[in-house]
Amino acid sequence: MDLFVILLICLSCLIIFSLWPGRHARRKLPPGPMPLPIVGNILQLNIKDISKSLSMLAKDYGPVFTVYFGMKPTVILYGYEAIKEALIDYGEEFSDRGSFPVIEKFTKGLGIVFSSGQTWKQTRRFSLMVLRQMGMGKKTLEDQIQEEALCLVEALKKTNASPCDPTLLLACVPGNVMSSIIFQKRFDYDDQKFLTLLKYVHEILAIASTLWIQFCNLVPFLHYFPGSHRKLFKNVAALKKFIMEQIKEHQESLDTSNPRDFIDYFLIRMEKEKHNKQSEFTMDNFVITAWDIFSAGTETTSTTLRYVLLLLLKHPEITAKVQEEIDQVIGRCRSPCMQDRSHMPYTDAVIHEIQRYIDLTPIILPHAVTQDFTFREYFIPKGTEILIHISSALHDEKEFPNPWQFDPGHFLDESGNFKRSDYFMVFSAGKRTCAGESLAHMELFLLLTTILQHFTLKPLVDPKDIDTTPVTKSLSSLPPFYELCFVPV
Repeated sequence: MDLFVILLICLSCLIIFSLWPGRHARRKLPPGPMPLPIVGNILQLNIKDISKSLSMLAKDYGPVFTVYFGMKPTVILYGYEAIKEALIDYGEEFSDRGSFPVIEKFTKGLGIVFSSGQTWKQTRRFSLMVLRQMGMGKKTLEDQIQEEALCLVEALKKTNASPCDPTLLLACVPGNVMSSIIFQKRFDYDDQKFLTLLKYVHEILAIASTLWIQFCNLVPFLHYFPGSHRKLFKNVAALKKFIMEQIKEHQESLDTSNPRDFIDYFLIRMEKEKHNKQSEFTMDNFVITAWDIFSAGTETTSTTLRYVLLLLLKHPEITAKVQEEIDQVIGRCRSPCMQDRSHMPYTDAVIHEIQRYIDLTPIILPHAVTQDFTFREYFIPKGTEILIHISSALHDEKEFPNPWQFDPGHFLDESGNFKRSDYFMVFSAGKRTCAGESLAHMELFLLLTTILQHFTLKPLVDPKDIDTTPVTKSLSSLPPFYELCFVPV
């Protein structure tokens, strides 16, 4: 019996091997390395740093090529021109979401981030409308961020200039901003329930960026075995439970003529469409959408802020120039505001350069084509996954001389004025660009300037010994653990 099984496996492998090249050719996909049966090109890639592996392949196959993750073909777009053409010129055709099996286990294609088709279009359109009505990009939200920034200052003063890990404190500001938009709630910075929620959000991104999760995405049956994905599922379940509790509270106090927050707006829309069996506004979609907005709006900004402080510790001469500009434009007697940004080109350049340099999402979440499509003379069948190598635009040598060097001059012209760049795609581009981009810009500027207005950042080691290498570089580039002292000025 054992011999029969072995022979059957060998025969199956031979059949797959014989069919594979023909199948690859018939699809007329872009060129790429020859895949092996079953495993595809996995053995030719460094799973710990997919971004670097794809950069090497782009040298041989150009800006549009195909890689097989297992038996699934994935088209890679590398470089600004190819990315711009796909996401902006042909945005509709490249607007579906590719698969991410670990996350799909609980999102089930709902929400904003991991949905496609009508679910994505209607949910995103509705969410953007509500976020704007709740003040995104407006003065009212700016006022709230300013207030939260001052609360952060008070919390940092309580550290008494002693070494501290800034992770959770930096998450409190964007966490409270998102909480007010979604739940109309604000939490104290020592509220244990709030800190636990932030910890869950932080751990979800950290776990989702691990090598194990990449394997789980390639081999979905690994979900049934023990591993860090179990903790990820547990954290997501806890967040969903919290959201459901907030929804139930809102249902009991809902005034349809006076919506207070995102939850109220969604409940009102659900009631309007309760007789529409095709409606996308269901309770399941509600919970996942709220989870998407809260998590994305909290963790990406707080992670960027951690990197901001780390790089400023590494480069004290740059920190000093930012503080000099703060003294000249804002002074010490009032809070920074968004109008100040246009008068602070160096600070603006530093923030943009940090976002470019840290390469927070080297490869954005997979897209998929919505229909059979010919792109640059290559035929791409409907549903084919697309990986967008955003890092290739952020490190383009023609646009950013010495792209691997941290240099705010990348965003300054010869006269010292701030210089925009179309290659700055940290929030993606096209139809799936980050819905909270304007909010993130506001938070990063106001928080950085407020912190440097009140504190000197003191490292625990010599700046030249500070290591800024990310601890993971797959789904997201996460900064290493560090501590620092916030010394009041």
